[in-house]
Amino acid sequence: MGLRCLSVLICSVIFATSSAETRLSVLFLGDHGHHRPRERADQLIPVLAGRGIDVKYVDKVEELNLPNLKKHDALIIYANHGRWSPDQEKALVDYVEQGGGFVPIHCASACWRQSQAYIDLVGGQFLRHGTGVFHTDIVSPKHPVMQKFEGFKTWDETYVHHKHNTKDRIVLQTRKERDQNEPWTWIRAHGKGRVFYTAYGHDHRTWGKPGFHALIEKGIRWSAGSDEVVEVPGLYEPRPEDLKPFQFKAAKIAYYPPGGRRRGDGKWNQMQLPVAPPESARRMQTPRGFKTELFASEPDIQKAICMAWDARGRLWVCETKDYPNEMQPEGKGRDQIKICEDTDGDGKADKFTVFVDKLSIPTSLTFANGGVIVHQAPHTLFFKDTNGDDKADDRKVLFSGWGTGDTHAGPSNLRYGFDNWIYGAVGYSGFNGTVGGEKHNFRMGIYRFKSDGAQLEFLRSTNNNTWGLGLSEENIVFASTANNNASCYMPIPNRFYEKVRGWSAERLGTIATSQEFYPITEKVRQVDAHGRFTAGAGHALYTARVFPKQYWNRTAFVNGPTGHLVGTFVLRERGSDFYTTNSWNLLASDDEWSAPIMTEVGPDGAAWTIDWYNYIVQHNPTPAGFKRGKGNAYETSVRDKVHGRVYRTFPKGAKLQEIPNLEKASPEELVATLKNPNMLWRMHAQRLLVERGKKDVAGDLVKLVEDGSVDDAGINAAAIHAL
Repeated sequence: MGLRCLSVLICSVIFATSSAETRLSVLFLGDHGHHRPRERADQLIPVLAGRGIDVKYVDKVEELNLPNLKKHDALIIYANHGRWSPDQEKALVDYVEQGGGFVPIHCASACWRQSQAYIDLVGGQFLRHGTGVFHTDIVSPKHPVMQKFEGFKTWDETYVHHKHNTKDRIVLQTRKERDQNEPWTWIRAHGKGRVFYTAYGHDHRTWGKPGFHALIEKGIRWSAGSDEVVEVPGLYEPRPEDLKPFQFKAAKIAYYPPGGRRRGDGKWNQMQLPVAPPESARRMQTPRGFKTELFASEPDIQKAICMAWDARGRLWVCETKDYPNEMQPEGKGRDQIKICEDTDGDGKADKFTVFVDKLSIPTSLTFANGGVIVHQAPHTLFFKDTNGDDKADDRKVLFSGWGTGDTHAGPSNLRYGFDNWIYGAVGYSGFNGTVGGEKHNFRMGIYRFKSDGAQLEFLRSTNNNTWGLGLSEENIVFASTANNNASCYMPIPNRFYEKVRGWSAERLGTIATSQEFYPITEKVRQVDAHGRFTAGAGHALYTARVFPKQYWNRTAFVNGPTGHLVGTFVLRERGSDFYTTNSWNLLASDDEWSAPIMTEVGPDGAAWTIDWYNYIVQHNPTPAGFKRGKGNAYETSVRDKVHGRVYRTFPKGAKLQEIPNLEKASPEELVATLKNPNMLWRMHAQRLLVERGKKDVAGDLVKLVEDGSVDDAGINAAAIHAL
């Protein structure tokens, strides 16, 4: 099919493309320079893949030959190349003249500065720049690239150009440069081809903007020959009703609009007061084609710190008002575990049952042996309901030894493992105790223990305070730490090193290409690691099939509560190793109280997020003028004790997964569930089969292992669980 004849159907729901749509193929030429094109491409490629555009990244000028270029509908250049051969110059010009699309971005206008043919093709050349936060002006709003595009505000380099080629060029956006209107984004025709250029794009701050993604997508589609208008989501703008205080009667809390707090003289202080859950939800941005819905909030739940789902698909949360500085004596706490149920199927919890109360700072829970395992330092506890009333009437301590000197450095992230052990992570408060007659003393890292508390194993040390853990569908262990190590993975446990005299394992270092996160507001409060994951929490992989394919077992959600966001880290293999890139936000808010602390794949295939919803998120270091409490966190009356929300994020129009009840499932149904597209249900089925303790399903399990088929993610998940 000729490039000019390419027909593109742009779906109204992105990430769910029509079978009639022709996907676009784009070559992305970068380099190894200071603009870090590989990292910027990693931010863009997954987004475009979900919108029907496949991008191949290369970094060698030798890729500029006509047979290679003709394999693609368009070429992106984002680099600072200075040398090329006459043949490479001719290949690029001929490619565009014959109908190819060309998308030079930002520094591409500074490539091959001595090539007049290239300068003319781009339409101008970079001259100089400053820096700043700015918003451009749209000067050609009726052009297809600009239709339904509202622009965006960002920090970037303020490019000024010269050597302009105005032939067949239309300027789409300009930027104020003193008293001049500097051309910023333009398009031009060249032979049968089209050129789209924008000066945006110095670093991650712009490349992480949804508006930039939309602009580049529209530029690619136009340059590849389509005049179709791509739908672009509007950015948040306050409505008149947002500017009026209102009362949330159920919790008896007065809410005021974001951006200020009313004083006695009728003016506003700079501190924002909390807003009601529907308004806070409206202030959240998601990837295009996704939506976020509220599942539960205050006053029904308050200060939820962790969550898990039982074999009936019901949400369980640990609530803690005692965190961080008010740990209470045994049986005197204000904290509890609550079951949250949606009984009428409307997507919102309407029944809330306290399973156990009088706890103090419970930090994680998971299900085993007919009950619930709970971390509450210094103990790992087991609770069980023996009469079916959803209230714990059996309690025991499985083992003790978790440090309590710092309440944000204790154990967390409990999850049932493929090997039928319980996995978790711990911060620098560490563990010092005896389990199953064996003495253990370790600090931050990853561990596992038997569900009956009979054995504990420290698997590997991380390099700082650790709050994240995730298992891939092939049983690969990933983790995140709070400070500047948002993603790491464990290739080999300690026990294999310890079998060789003199050997010891190194601490797990980062596999993330960058520790930076991408807030959508400047109202970010951090006391260290500014602009980076200074409170990285969670590392749950997307292990269901409701999201688009590029998410399946290849993306992990790492929360950045100080930035009011949930980052999406794309996992890529590199030999026997991995590297990850924070490519886009699953959620990001400009509500200053929003503080996502945990994101997990729920029983319906959606991504569920706990919003701690607190103006003060950081535990320590202690700011000047503050004192630390007994939980080692700085004391402040601004720490909230009443709010807490749980949201679900999923693609618009997607069919969420039906929720079974495995507590009543037959052995045959449990075996069949090992093929479920959601790992949450496969793990429950595996656990229940193991806890049955019977071998009558062995033959059926062998059949699953012998079945060599794989799903679209390239995994035979059922065989792994059967083994």
